[in-house]
Amino acid sequence: MLCHVEQLGLVDYPAALDLQRERVSQRKAGQIADRLLLLEHPHVYTLGRNADEKNLLVSARWRAARGAQVFRTDRGGDVTYHGPGQLVGYPILDLTQHRRDISWYMRSLEEVFIRTARDYGIEAERSPGAAGVWVGNDKLVAMGVHLSRWVTSHGFAFNVNTDLSYFEAIVPCGLRDKGVTSLTKLLGRRIEIDQVVAQVADHFGTVFGVEVVEGLNLKVEST
Repeated sequence: MLCHVEQLGLVDYPAALDLQRERVSQRKAGQIADRLLLLEHPHVYTLGRNADEKNLLVSARWRAARGAQVFRTDRGGDVTYHGPGQLVGYPILDLTQHRRDISWYMRSLEEVFIRTARDYGIEAERSPGAAGVWVGNDKLVAMGVHLSRWVTSHGFAFNVNTDLSYFEAIVPCGLRDKGVTSLTKLLGRRIEIDQVVAQVADHFGTVFGVEVVEGLNLKVEST
């Protein structure tokens, strides 16, 4: 089974939503194989279906001054931040061709990043009752997904060299007793997005049992 990787670069959040909807529609119709969209976003805060706006801790004026927009979305989870230096991934998978089990899907996504962190000598793990991948009390990878007729969208946000100060403006994922971290912070040296893309794609293929076809470098027209 094939999974095509689309490397999209820096994409505005609304444009990425439109692309996901297009790919989901195509996957449902059997027009394309599974896809893994890999990209970065400009500064943006997103609120999931269960988000509490009280977890946005700063004013709209502060967000505007920092160049950060806010969007509501249909993924699971609460509020999170996306920005440059963070590898965002939107898998468009037809789970009828894999396993019709959303818990299995989430645990599999987490496994991709547990293995990626291990490549760098970092022991990352799951946290009971909290989706994502953690190093101690700090989240390294946030996750929130959407499912429609067993086709997935949304996905993960892997802090590679992210400016973590943007997380101070929110209660990340609504968890007041947890923190956030990045690969760069954990290693004490800067890691670039390009350094981790191949590892993430490779582990994704292994964990999900798909043949990853890389090399689709596309540009998305931002709105």
